[in-house]
Amino acid sequence: MKDDLPFLFRQLTHGVYVIGVSGGGKDNAFTAAWVMQVSFSPPMIALSINPGHSSYRMLVESRAFSINVLPANRKDLAKHFGLPAETDKLAGVAWRRGETGVPLLNEAMAVFECEYSHECEAGDHRLVIGRVVAGSVLNPDEFPMNYRETGDMDASSGLYPDGFT
Repeated sequence: MKDDLPFLFRQLTHGVYVIGVSGGGKDNAFTAAWVMQVSFSPPMIALSINPGHSSYRMLVESRAFSINVLPANRKDLAKHFGLPAETDKLAGVAWRRGETGVPLLNEAMAVFECEYSHECEAGDHRLVIGRVVAGSVLNPDEFPMNYRETGDMDASSGLYPDGFT
């Protein structure tokens, strides 16, 4: 068990979020866990995203994205927004358009709107840095979902290498 990379990485604490993007006349949202604050002044957040993901192109084109913090009791939303991109994941879900034009989920416990600042390479992903330009706490009595609580819902255990190199 001590050499099990998926188990090892589940020991890192981070939340579960739905990232909203708009671009080319389309809207999309997807589940993400690699999100963190990187600056106080100005307030900035980093998002890790695979550059092959269709939402990456939308994010870069529109230069904006939202971060919807999921409450602990909404694993159904995390699973729903983890569906393939060809699914219209926003259909049947209550949402509104934010100040930057990106989707904000009504059932999130908090929302952030970010304007794209810059990005850098990070292995098979890109770190996109966004400046927070708007946001609000929608449900202050909720607790955020922890990635570890989702188990292998995203099937990420199959993406790790066989060991350390």
